Amino acid sequence: MSKNFELMQQLASNSWSRRSQASDPVFAAQEDATVPSRDQCSLENEALRLVQRIFLPRTPSSPRVVAFASVNHGEGCSSICVSVADALSQNIDGSVCVVEANFRSPALPGLFRTTNHHGLTDALLSVDPICSFAKPMTSDKKLWLLSAGQLSTDSANLLSSDRLKARVTELRSEFDFVLIDAPPLTQYGDALALGPLTDGFILVLDAESTRRESAQMVTETLRTAEIPILAAVLNNRSFPIPERLYHWL
Repeated sequence: MSKNFELMQQLASNSWSRRSQASDPVFAAQEDATVPSRDQCSLENEALRLVQRIFLPRTPSSPRVVAFASVNHGEGCSSICVSVADALSQNIDGSVCVVEANFRSPALPGLFRTTNHHGLTDALLSVDPICSFAKPMTSDKKLWLLSAGQLSTDSANLLSSDRLKARVTELRSEFDFVLIDAPPLTQYGDALALGPLTDGFILVLDAESTRRESAQMVTETLRTAEIPILAAVLNNRSFPIPERLYHWL
């Protein structure tokens, strides 16, 4: 599940003609259909760098509930969320719960190769403990999944319900870290409803498709809503020179 994350100070890609001057830390991610086994250690190390930067300081102000949201649909947000959760669960003594809050196009069950039933939507309509809706994804029960659950045409409205706040508070008390896979920011308002319940967002951009104007608009929207942007992930970043030489620059 791990992906290749590279810590960068600025955005750089063929789709972005000028480098971003944003001060937020930016991470680049390159996703391949197949990954050679010799690169697996490198991929895990890069994912760990993001985890160490965002989650592992473990100070009183360190984020524990974080939403991952892309600018547009299909930019790899779910895969990156799972990759970070996987790396995080392997490097802490506590537990990590990944929450599927993208009711428009849920992808986490497919990535975890499990079912979507009995998840967040069911929890929002129930009084049972939140842990009864989460599924352990590892034998040591350090990594958990709260899938979307039973979906209907009005399921997205549940993300704006008062019940969601209580459930996120419960997740915060039950798990050491909660990573939420949120809907795309430019297409729906669902993700913004999650903002006040989290400690911040990790923004996912795609080097081949995300337009600069859209990214700037989303960034401004989050800041206006006083939702912290903890980092950005640049997905599908291509190297104009051989990667092994790039790292020497």
